Amino acid sequence: MVFVRSVMSFPRGRSRLAVTGVLTGLLLTVPGPAARSAPAPVVPPRGSAYMGMGVLAHDGRASGPDATPAPARANQIEGVDVSSYQGNVNWTTLWSGGAKWAYTKATEGTSYTNPSFSQQYNGAYKVGMIRGAYHFATPDTAGGAAQADYFLAHGGGWSKDGKTLPGVLDIEWNPYGGSCYGKSKTSMVSWIRDFVNRYKSRTGRDAVIYTATSWWTECTGNYSGFGKTNPLWIARYASTAGTLPAGWPYHTMWQYTSSGKTVGDRDRFNGALDRLQALANG
Repeated sequence: MVFVRSVMSFPRGRSRLAVTGVLTGLLLTVPGPAARSAPAPVVPPRGSAYMGMGVLAHDGRASGPDATPAPARANQIEGVDVSSYQGNVNWTTLWSGGAKWAYTKATEGTSYTNPSFSQQYNGAYKVGMIRGAYHFATPDTAGGAAQADYFLAHGGGWSKDGKTLPGVLDIEWNPYGGSCYGKSKTSMVSWIRDFVNRYKSRTGRDAVIYTATSWWTECTGNYSGFGKTNPLWIARYASTAGTLPAGWPYHTMWQYTSSGKTVGDRDRFNGALDRLQALANG
């Protein structure tokens, strides 16, 4: 009724124009279908990260002549890395296929432990492999020393039995947010130092550092200070390990593919079996 009275009050000849203007205004103010926005990125649940999770997304897999790793040389020993995604692993098959060493994810941050850790860690040992444990770092959730302590309390320790490798710090792209976990390059280096220093103070061993050159360059500024103490495990899905982070003249291990047989993640130790045993013995 209010609308009709308003129209009737306009002088003759202007009512149609007024009605049109009012209707146009009403149409402009009526909300239309919601604008389509880009879907929010899917963030995996905490604890679900695994070694090399960010390699394909950020570094990709090489193509063409650079895609297929050359056959392992006599002084390169095949290995695997596993996490909860693999569940109960058929270690006998892997051993028969040439894998002689293995790393199992033990922990992440200060709240996650791998529910398959015991079967994986002990199963590798039972078939004769030299085995070790790794920790997936989340520098945005707790300090480096605190995460080293958590790792050591949940399977990341070391013993001089000739079959146990030093623990690994898996430091790579953040699967839950920004690549560098919200840290500056200086802060990231300090976090890593806190982890490896605490690990060594409690075990006597220098932790292995697993990373990719592109992440290391972006998030540490290609810091060179760990190359003289901590063995390098490089991630690159290509025919060669490629350019290494600053400070490391060579790599100790190389994760070269995520699509291997039986277990996807396959690795090579850059040395003969006696050198792998030497690393285990410290």
